[in-house]
Amino acid sequence: MKSKDQLNAPEALVLTMVLVSVADGGITDQEIGVMAGQVQTLPAFQAFTGDQFTAVTDAAVALLNEDDGLAHAGRLIRGALTRKLRETAYALACEVVAGGAGARHQSLDMLEYVRGELDLDPLISAAIERGVRARHHHIG
Repeated sequence: MKSKDQLNAPEALVLTMVLVSVADGGITDQEIGVMAGQVQTLPAFQAFTGDQFTAVTDAAVALLNEDDGLAHAGRLIRGALTRKLRETAYALACEVVAGGAGARHQSLDMLEYVRGELDLDPLISAAIERGVRARHHHIG
């Protein structure tokens, strides 16, 4: 992350994914894989490198371990993202929960926190959640 006071949009998107990932006690290899896949394929990250992803992930974890780290993360995310990118951030957070260890209580609580911090319309949030759920259904 560039600084502790300001993020660019890709950094804020990664920070949002890290928030939900660490909610249940730590980032798993599976969650890192989901996040890295998003960073490698989505247009929002087209100029973002793997080294930047690693650095931002490490900085995000350190930020969350600070006193008032969660609230500070929320302020940084809101300050860096436009309304449209806040929807993208929420979709990415949902993808990490769905593609990682699954929807545990702590992860769902963190999704609720993120939804509130991003000030998303409830209908938009529900549509994003439903779309992500549909993408992760198992056959059979």
